[in-house]
Amino acid sequence: MSNETRTEAALAHDAMERAKFREMKEGTKEDWAKIGSQYMAFAKDLPDRVLDHLRLLDGDFGGFPVCRLEHSLQTATRAYRDGRDEQYVVMALLHDIGDTLGTYNHPEVAASIIKPFVSEEIHWICQNHGAFQGYYYFHFLGMDQNVREQFRDHEHFDACAEFCEKYDQAAFDPDYESESLEFFEPMVRRVMARPLKSMYAKAAENAEAA
Repeated sequence: MSNETRTEAALAHDAMERAKFREMKEGTKEDWAKIGSQYMAFAKDLPDRVLDHLRLLDGDFGGFPVCRLEHSLQTATRAYRDGRDEQYVVMALLHDIGDTLGTYNHPEVAASIIKPFVSEEIHWICQNHGAFQGYYYFHFLGMDQNVREQFRDHEHFDACAEFCEKYDQAAFDPDYESESLEFFEPMVRRVMARPLKSMYAKAAENAEAA
């Protein structure tokens, strides 16, 4: 069989594995069975996509003493060496992953990625760390240094303030010996192995069982 023939056969097979609808309202149970059967394979690769995107921060200094990847590794390393659990450490590793695509709202990007896999407190820390981190520099940019005070009465205020004080704002030391990304990779995979909460969790379970 020629390469051209094999390619045509592969395309034909791929077409058979795809849904037939042009609009979702035309979809059938058979269509969604095809989509569902491929869902888990795609979901299983999420840690790979997250780690690949994190690597985009390598060498991106933006004027800081260390690049954004090193800052992420250093934040996670400090949390890990302080005895934090894996959910917390993974949050620390990924807290700034949104810098590339969420330049004006990076904490929300990171928080959305980890939300299905972590506790409500850890998600809240990630989502709001930008306002708390601002305590250390907003006043130099003509901004409100105390913008975090809007959250003063929130139950996770102290936890977020602690994250920034102990790990985030402290993680710009060029001489600090951080663990490698490979060191944290198994933690990312374990934390993201199965969602704790998601509107799609039931669909994922059904697809996995099929």
